[in-house]
Formats: sequence, structure tokens, C-alpha cells
Amino acid sequence: MIKQLAGCIREYRRDTILSPVFVTFEVLLEVLIPFLMAKLIDRGIEAGNMSYIIKMGLLLVVLAMASLAFGVLSGMAAARASAGFAKNLRHDMFYNVQDFSFTNIDHFSTASIVTRLTTDVTNVQNSFQMIIRIAVRSPVMLIFALIMSVRISGRLSLVFAAVVPVLGVGLYFLITRAFPVFKRVFRIYDRLNNVVQENLHGIRVVKSYVRESYEDDKFGAVSQDIYRDFSKAERIIAFNMPLMQFSVYACMVFISWVGAKLVVSGSMTTGQLMSMFTYVMQILMSLLMLSMVLTMITISKASFDRISELMNEKSDIRDNTRALTDVKDGSIEFRSVDFSYAKDPNRLCLSGVSLSIRSGETVGIIGGTGSSKSSLVQLIPRLYDATGGQVLVGGEDVRDYDIEALRNAVAMVLQKNVLFSGTIRENLRWGDPNATDEELVRACRLSQADDFIRSFPDGYDTHIEQGGTNVSGGQKQRLCIARALLKKPKILILDDSTSAVDTRTDALIRQAFREEIPDTTKLIIAQRISSVQDADHILVLDGGRISAYGTHEELMRDSEIYREVYESQTKGGEQ
Repeated sequence: MIKQLAGCIREYRRDTILSPVFVTFEVLLEVLIPFLMAKLIDRGIEAGNMSYIIKMGLLLVVLAMASLAFGVLSGMAAARASAGFAKNLRHDMFYNVQDFSFTNIDHFSTASIVTRLTTDVTNVQNSFQMIIRIAVRSPVMLIFALIMSVRISGRLSLVFAAVVPVLGVGLYFLITRAFPVFKRVFRIYDRLNNVVQENLHGIRVVKSYVRESYEDDKFGAVSQDIYRDFSKAERIIAFNMPLMQFSVYACMVFISWVGAKLVVSGSMTTGQLMSMFTYVMQILMSLLMLSMVLTMITISKASFDRISELMNEKSDIRDNTRALTDVKDGSIEFRSVDFSYAKDPNRLCLSGVSLSIRSGETVGIIGGTGSSKSSLVQLIPRLYDATGGQVLVGGEDVRDYDIEALRNAVAMVLQKNVLFSGTIRENLRWGDPNATDEELVRACRLSQADDFIRSFPDGYDTHIEQGGTNVSGGQKQRLCIARALLKKPKILILDDSTSAVDTRTDALIRQAFREEIPDTTKLIIAQRISSVQDADHILVLDGGRISAYGTHEELMRDSEIYREVYESQTKGGEQ
């Protein structure tokens, strides 16, 4: 995991190295200053040597300024390194998520991915900055200050032999108690983000049902869980400061008592005792900073694990070594296809599906809720892989294609139509970034979107809010269809994508498909019989199996399910 995270330093390696180098020089100067102060007191002030006082005073000022300069340079380098490290970490995580299959995405909730990309990365960034700066400063300060204190008085320095083990045991106890709590907190953060995401996404439903108080209570409950666990963890960590203060004051009392006797007996000078106090503070402050680093690492350890889990997740859909890049035509064939989201042959949602569709055909797909209509068509562009059997496009197994080439040949308008913030023109060009204005207009005319687009004051430059909230459901569907048509696909899949448009517009869209893209294979999932009635063939799914397949007339004669649906819809229309 550490090696993986270290790989995110990349172009910021220079700053990562310079920061501890500058810190080392800063510490050396800080440790040298008390030593020179002792000389100033003993040889200058007590001896009344004014020239020596001036010389040492100027030297101390220079050293203090140099130490400050190295500290500033170290801070700047650490800030650049940690910010760059976090940028690369987010980049690598986000790009890995982009390669996920639907199965991988199902494994992580959206809220969890957002938390890992934000809160977890911030924790790791802070920890990284402390590691390359304070985690270097503290042990270097500890070692050099300890050397100087032993040089002044080995007897007084024995106090550290008693204090350091006490601190070590105490810090180990605090960290081992706090880490499991912090780990639990970040899982609760996922729940909190999920509650917020659901609330904002469904805010219209919340207000329609006047459920604001319920959502407030739900949010409050999760927030209370975070408060409770964080408070518990902070209470444990809070013992760190009293432990450090006890150690500092105990050392100060011991050194004051023993040091005063040594000064009186002439074994130690006043300057040496003063510098000894400074070294005590430096040693114990370095231990305090080390405890802070360990605390931060403890908090970040849970984030390390969660980030590593996301980065180690690899897509279960990968290019075959053959990697065919040319899709010959839009023919589709299913050969005894089984499919399970859980990859469990005992929990199949599609079973024994065998079907052949010629290139250029229009095939309607109907079936009850849960009959796996969407699951069937998602196997064609390899959004999921079949659990058993084969799916062929253009006469080749979809697993033998380069994924990008296959998906470029298949345009799919999903059930949940998604538009992104930006202009209508920018949204349409998701289908073809290089599409001309004429091609945009043609695709919109085919999808019956051109008229309502031109009714907007800004036309194709009309801004679409996030999620397409400023256009109606039917308008959103037509824009998504136009976007798919711009791909000039060999296979066009509409997954219940005209449910929000009126029957006349639906008929015009289907007529445009027949006349303008006759060579494109069209699969239309619909709830309305009228949307698929004139298709070349109609597939009836029931319980993940093919119940019937044929023309409208054949199904009216041979399929009881199809006939019941047709009669229920036509009777409903007659009343």
C-alpha cells in the first residue's frame, strides 16, 4: 500500500526530498543556538566581556534568521509536495473509477467513492505533509538535542531514560485504542454522504410528500453517530497532552533540583543549566510532535486502507488479447446466454437466452417489471459480461473486441437519462466531439428535439443545469436520443427511452428511424405496445427467459402474455 501511494508523488519528488533536507538544517541551527547561548552567558555576561557579547549576539541573530529561512523553505516545499501528492492521488483514483465496469461500480456506493476522493484524500494529504516535515524534524531534533544534553551533563540526561519509555507505552496504548474508532467513523461518513446525496437527488419527492422532518431526523441520526464516535476517539487522544505535560514538568523539576546543586558545587555553569532547560524542552517537544504525527497517521490509516481498496479494484471487463477493432455490422446473436449480477449460477436473472437479430432490423422488447429487459441489452456493449453462453456482435464474441471500438459501434440510451451541466450543444457532442452544427441539427430533427430547442431564447447554446433539471422529462429523453444518434452507431438501443413523450412524437421518432437510419440495428424496450408494434420482430421476456419472439400478428396469435398486454392497453385507450 505504501509503495502504491508513494507512486503518486511523481513530479513532486524534488519537493518531497527538499522538505526534510531543509528541516534538517533548520534543526541543526536550533540545536546549536542554546549551546552558543550558554557560551554567551558564561564567557560574555558573567565575565562582563562586551565585545564577546556583541560578537556572539550577532552570530545568534544570523543563525536564528537562517533557521527561520530554512523553516520557511521547508514549509513551502512540504506544501507543494503534499498538494501535488493529493492531486495525483485523486487523479489515479478517478481514472481507475473511469475504467470500472458496472459490476465494480455496484461494489462501491457513489457516496463511498465521493468520500474517498475528498475526506480520505485530505486526511492522507495532511498525514503526508507531517511525515515529510514533522516526522523528520522530531527524530532529528531528539537525537541532536540528546547528544548536546549528554555532552553538557550525562548525569542530568539520565532523566530521559526514565521518561521516554513511559511516553512510548502511553502513546502505544492511546493509538491502539483510537484507531478502531476512527476506522468506524469513516464508514459512517459514507452513510452520511449517502443520506445527503439521496436527499438532494430526490428533493422534489421529499417536498412533494412533506418529508423534510423525516429527512432531518435521518441526517441527524447519522450526524449523531459521527459525533459520538469522534468524541470517543478525541477523548482517547486527549490523554496525549496531559501525558506530555507530566513528562515535561517532571523533567524540569528533576533538572532544576539536581542542576542547582551542580551549579552550586561548581560542576556546571549557569549557562549550561540554562541550555539544559532548552534541550529538555526541545527533546520533549520533539516527542510531542512525534505523538501528533502518530495520531495523524492513526486517523489516516483508515483512509489509507479505503483509498488503497479503491485503487486496487480492477475492472472485471478487460480487452481480449485479440482486441478486434472493427465491428463488421450490427447483427446480434445470443447463444444460450445466462446472466447473474452476483455471478452466481444459482441466482440467474437471464437464463438460456438464444436469439438472432440481423443487421438493420428493428426489434421491440417488452416484458413485465423484473423480466430482465435492461439486463439483456446491457450485455451487448459489455456493460456486463454474460455469466454463461456467448453474445456476438457482427459475428464476433463481444469479449474479443476492443472495448472502446465495441462501445463506439453501440449507442445506448439508458432508462435513467442523464444530461450534464453545460449547453445543449456541449451535451450533444458527447456523441461526437467533432460533430458539425448541421449534424447536430439533423440528429435533433430525427429525435424530434429541434423544434423545442429552437423555442429557447439561446437555442442550442441554452444552458442545461446539472442533471437536466431545467428541461422536461420528454425533452431530456429526446436530447439523449439525439446524442446517441450522433455516434452514427451500427446498433442503437433505446431502453424505455420514449416513455415520457406523447404517442405522436413517439411515432415520429420511429418513422425517422425507419427512413433515415435503415442500416442501423434498433432495439427498443418499451412498455407501450404501440411503440414496438411496427417492429420487424418483437421479443417477449418473462422471468428472464424468452417467452415469445415474432411479429405483432404472430404474437397476437401465439403469445398469451403479449395478447393480454395489448388488450389491456387498447381497452384502456377506448374507455
